[in-house]
Amino acid sequence: MDLPQIKLQLPKRPITIDQDLLNKALKYVDSYWKKLERHHNEDSGTLVGLPYPYVVPAADPNAQFRFEEQYYWDSYFTALGMTGAKHQILVEGMLENLLFLFRRFGMIPNASRMYFTSRSQPPILTSFIFHVYETFTKDSEWLRQKIDVAKDEYEKVWMSKGHPQWHNVHRGLSRYYDINMLHDLAEAESGWDMTPRFERKCLDFLPVDLNALLYKYETDFARAAEILGDTAQSADWSRKARSRMNAMDDLMWGKLRGFYFDYNYQRGVLGDIWSLAGFYPMWAGMVTPEQAKKMVFNLDKFERRGGLTATTRPLIDYSVLFGSLKAQWAYPNGWAPLHYIVIEGLKRYGYHEHAKRIATEWVATNLKWFDKNGVFLEKYNVVNNKKSPVEGLYPSQTGFGWSNAILVNFVKEFNLKEGLSD
Repeated sequence: MDLPQIKLQLPKRPITIDQDLLNKALKYVDSYWKKLERHHNEDSGTLVGLPYPYVVPAADPNAQFRFEEQYYWDSYFTALGMTGAKHQILVEGMLENLLFLFRRFGMIPNASRMYFTSRSQPPILTSFIFHVYETFTKDSEWLRQKIDVAKDEYEKVWMSKGHPQWHNVHRGLSRYYDINMLHDLAEAESGWDMTPRFERKCLDFLPVDLNALLYKYETDFARAAEILGDTAQSADWSRKARSRMNAMDDLMWGKLRGFYFDYNYQRGVLGDIWSLAGFYPMWAGMVTPEQAKKMVFNLDKFERRGGLTATTRPLIDYSVLFGSLKAQWAYPNGWAPLHYIVIEGLKRYGYHEHAKRIATEWVATNLKWFDKNGVFLEKYNVVNNKKSPVEGLYPSQTGFGWSNAILVNFVKEFNLKEGLSD
């Protein structure tokens, strides 16, 4: 059957990047890393001591609360913008801190606070390991040692079939969890707190992003085994990855809609919420070219002039679900890590023009806010970037680690500023 031609809702006029403003912003980001750097090597109250310095998400002295802890998935996305030799010690130290946390607690907490040990965050450890391995040219013995820790995390946390890490629940697929067995706290482990994706019943869902991340673990384990010369183990991990891919295609692929959705395994139904989590399988490399083409056809559901919305425009009032809470991981907000995932997926399947267009839109949104306010944000209103983003459980933060990093990453990747150096 012929697939539909890709027709995207393109911006009404070309996006241009003000080079003087970009240069000013890049200098700001470069000088800002020191403000975000922390080193607490001993426990202090609820703060867990870590052996190496690290970067916190934000450092606004006027904020209602301050970050002093290292976060799990933030660390990886922040490291993506810190690839120069001058950042090597800090980036490698952040990875070592995550490994330290796993050895101490048997899991990597949401962040380095005692009260965060009830849950983790989206598992990104193998991607972080390979990022450091490739960026800083580590040897095979280094890779073996780090991957062995990731294998333990995979087995003891994400594939666990019982309390206190009851993640693996249905057909070999996993869910987000919290030791307190509360839906909203499990949703916090997803990093998407709060979002309409799970209908306030996160424990009932098999999330598409989580299982794509675990597919990435399995293929990364296969790749590491190949590098280390163990072809039999590599083949075994590849079989596990194919098994997960088949289960996800069976349960999470919407054949008529041409997109991936979270799956409510308690009710046996596919979710209704279109979200950028559906692009994680493309990022992980587990979709066919035909599936990728259908997914790209659906990009215009998310794309606005300022970038990509985390979810599509709601058909119902989310206050029915959330009451006084706000769903910040939803329309009209856009987030740096989600843009990175989508854009890397597009590049992987050859959609380079779409990737560059969206990256340029996102960078322009960041710069517009910076030009007016002198800061970057953790998230942006990409539908109307003159307005503030919708706040969540806490006020919008300035800074901001992963926003700064992904801006730098996109500028380098798409040559948005010629002559940019580390």
